[in-house]
Amino acid sequence: MEHTYIITGMSCDGCRSKVEKTLNAIEGIEANVSLQPPIATLKMKKHIPIAQLQDALSAAGKYTITINNSESPTDKPETKSCCGSKKQDAIENVVFADDARGKYYCPMHCEGEKVYDKPGSCPVCGMNLEKIPELITIKIKYTCPMHPEVIKDGPGSCPICGMDLVTMEPTDSEENKMYNDLVRKMKIAVLCTVPVFIIAMSDMIPDNPLMKILSTENWNWVQLLLSLPVVFYAGWMFFVRAWKSIITWNLNMFTLIGIGTGVAFLFSLFGMFFPAIFPAEFKTHNGMVSLYFEATTVILTLVLLGQLLEARAHSQTSGAIKELLKLAPTEAVLVLDGKDKVISIHDIKKGDLLRVKPGNKIPVDGKITDGESTIDESMITGEPIPLDKKTGDNVSSGTINGNKSFVMIAEKVGSETLLSQIIQMVNSASRSKAPIQKLADRIAKYFVPIVVFVSVVTFFVWAKFGPEPALVYGLINAIAVLIIACPCALGLATPMSVMVGVGKGAQSGVLIKNAEALENMSKVNVLITDKTGTITEGKPSVEKVFSLNNDEDSLLQSIASLNQYSEHPLAQAVVNFAKAKGVSLIAVKDFEAISGKGVIGTVENKKVALGNKKLMEQVKVSVSEELENKIVTEQKLGKTVSYISVDGLAVGFVSISDAIKTTSVEAIKELMRQGVEVIMLTGDNENTAKAVASTLHLSSYKSGCLPEDKLKEIKRLQSEGKIVAMAGDGINDAPALAQADIGIAMGTGTDVAIESAKITLVKGDLQGIVKAKMLSQAVMKNIKQNLFFAFFYNALGVPIAAGVLYPVFGILLSPMLAALAMSFSSVSVIGNALRLRNSKL
Repeated sequence: MEHTYIITGMSCDGCRSKVEKTLNAIEGIEANVSLQPPIATLKMKKHIPIAQLQDALSAAGKYTITINNSESPTDKPETKSCCGSKKQDAIENVVFADDARGKYYCPMHCEGEKVYDKPGSCPVCGMNLEKIPELITIKIKYTCPMHPEVIKDGPGSCPICGMDLVTMEPTDSEENKMYNDLVRKMKIAVLCTVPVFIIAMSDMIPDNPLMKILSTENWNWVQLLLSLPVVFYAGWMFFVRAWKSIITWNLNMFTLIGIGTGVAFLFSLFGMFFPAIFPAEFKTHNGMVSLYFEATTVILTLVLLGQLLEARAHSQTSGAIKELLKLAPTEAVLVLDGKDKVISIHDIKKGDLLRVKPGNKIPVDGKITDGESTIDESMITGEPIPLDKKTGDNVSSGTINGNKSFVMIAEKVGSETLLSQIIQMVNSASRSKAPIQKLADRIAKYFVPIVVFVSVVTFFVWAKFGPEPALVYGLINAIAVLIIACPCALGLATPMSVMVGVGKGAQSGVLIKNAEALENMSKVNVLITDKTGTITEGKPSVEKVFSLNNDEDSLLQSIASLNQYSEHPLAQAVVNFAKAKGVSLIAVKDFEAISGKGVIGTVENKKVALGNKKLMEQVKVSVSEELENKIVTEQKLGKTVSYISVDGLAVGFVSISDAIKTTSVEAIKELMRQGVEVIMLTGDNENTAKAVASTLHLSSYKSGCLPEDKLKEIKRLQSEGKIVAMAGDGINDAPALAQADIGIAMGTGTDVAIESAKITLVKGDLQGIVKAKMLSQAVMKNIKQNLFFAFFYNALGVPIAAGVLYPVFGILLSPMLAALAMSFSSVSVIGNALRLRNSKL
């Protein structure tokens, strides 16, 4: 069993680790806790009361655990939904959408994942918190072009001049504010640091010209005054972070930065004001104590530069989300009583008729009711060729209308629209942790104490065995060890690649729910795929209705009337066929949809059943040899055939064709070339399944599968150690999608299927699976490159900073050079991650 719970009381990654460790200590529980959102996912061998969980957490700290009432189908893999009446629930149950509303987070990756309820500054690092973007929270303001002081929440006319109001440009985002704040701090840091550096380095110049202006003591005062803005304004956040990390014992890169620069600054202060307490080894030839204001300011400035570059890179990696947000239209044209009225996007309600003019963005998800046009869906599907749309076709929010006007009915608004779901999913995934990140986290947890220990040992070794002034050498090298070992690159290695990868996927029509799915996709060696709507077009059409009594019209009316209550694609095909022939639908009593088999009901006092052979067996209907032979002939042609029985007698069948997508053949061929075993599991009959499998050159397939059969097959493969991906689009596929290591939903499928999956292919095309696998492989390769570089850099840099090369080569690494090398390592990791944006999928 797998359930999710909401945890309150966590404020940092240390809290998260503590809660996770406490829950894992309970027998029979495997816990995974996240901060964003504050959710605990528990896998239980047997049910454990929430009171027992609360007792354990109360003993560990002030943490509260509550049941997550908005568990999605992903949290309930055993649920077997057989109808689509709860589509709305599935959408509202997106945990990220519910929990993220009005939430703020600190975007600096080195600090882990922190989410707060109110705007302001991060209590850990002092940075401005960034608003988690959500489509439905975007508030559009309107103003007058002639009178900018006029600002309203909705469209209308200017009360001063009567001119139509226009939408205002959005204000600076929290992300930009944070970046601009860093830029200001960087300018001040550079302005103050450069003179300090010049003053300190001038001692190396023969006949120092600065000494002719002021004495050494006075220049020391200048250095102190110039270093104060750097320490207490530009770089103060690093000391705050260091202090927080020490008191929570969540040691990180800022622990080393804070200790290193703090020691250098305090040493310099004491050297200025209390020189008498220092032994001769710390003093220069003129009897003054050596000061290290330049080391402090240069190191803080270089680290600040690294943070600035990281913030800039974060802004670039969020580009996909920003572009999606730009797609969101701000207003729409409402058709009311035959007249057009411009309204705000937020005022649209389900069932509203909306006019979409040429070149306009489609405001919400819906269906065309009048007219036709071509729609550019490239921003969502990644496909550049516009699609022809006619009456009855679906259209999506944010896509762009061509050169014709049409009227549509609004079916999904606000957070229900596909565009909104994409934004929410990309946001959630870009801030989730990949399993490989846990390895880096564990290493970093032990790495910092080890570095501090190495730094202390370095000081004492140099103080004991180093040349004079030995204590000075010891202090400088100890600080250099702390600075160069800073695991910033280690902290950036995974999240930067994940963010870029998720954004790249969104641009290519591959929506990834979390980083774990992104990582595991590269390991998949078995793909389970449904047939209808996944391999095939999912737009079945009726070829013919056959009746043993030559009464096709009456039989068509009965089965179409029965199918009007079903959402299955085959059922809709029958209804559409009947309507096209002008057949009227009549009322049906006792309607029942039997999952994986068909439908039954009472039509004009007759018991009618329509479905596969298993349904006929269930309702105890025998099929004549003549009818069976005709059905087998149809099936061998690759047609899907449904049996029809009336009052316990098999009287005919309906033959339905569903063309195989042209891309399915190419995609499956490429996946098999990459070593992925492709297995088709379909509820269709053996003959039809065999015909499709033969066309696709599949080595393995199973027909007549019920939803529970697909679930069992996936569990069987997983028990053999296989990494299984499942691709499907129907409500019946939801349990199997949730059970698979990677559930892949067709974006053209049902909402329940999409919510159960880890990856959604917007276009509903198996080529998307090839793209997802290529993207996963590229991201994992990139992460491994980053981690290797980070580890290699630290393994090489720490010994050099400690001075191992000095006895042989006379080489020492100053703290300033160590800070420069540390910043370079971070920039290299960021640059390598950004290369993913140029990957071809």
